Amino acid sequence: MSIGKIIRVGIMPLERVRDYTLAIAKGTYKPKPTEPKIWFTSIKSFAAVLSDENRELLRIIHDARPESIADLEQMTGRRASNLSRTLRTMAHYGLVRLIAGSQGRGRRAVKPVAVARCVNLILDIGFGDKPVTRRVARRQVDHAAA
Repeated sequence: MSIGKIIRVGIMPLERVRDYTLAIAKGTYKPKPTEPKIWFTSIKSFAAVLSDENRELLRIIHDARPESIADLEQMTGRRASNLSRTLRTMAHYGLVRLIAGSQGRGRRAVKPVAVARCVNLILDIGFGDKPVTRRVARRQVDHAAA
């Protein structure tokens, strides 16, 4: 897999992600090739997954190419349990691949592989197709209060 790959991610509220996914599944919407395939439901979750510490972890995985989480534990000083949890989350979002191997005595080693070095973020502000103007928004609030 090419390390030069660019991953496009987006941030969109969970309800809109559901609608988007259902529309694709029903065939009523065909996503453009430039649209994200990976969606975060909040800026907070995006920031947690791609924190400074986790971006450094991705860099180490790319540069050092550890053979296992145990190797990565020695390289980073982070505990294996913490690394496993972080790497599973990153794999869920397509940032790393976890390749199962053998370690001996029936145990499985997991080799982390960095998928990409670049992430493009597309942030959905939440207005849908038609942005709500301030004047219209005020009118909606006034009608709701009446």
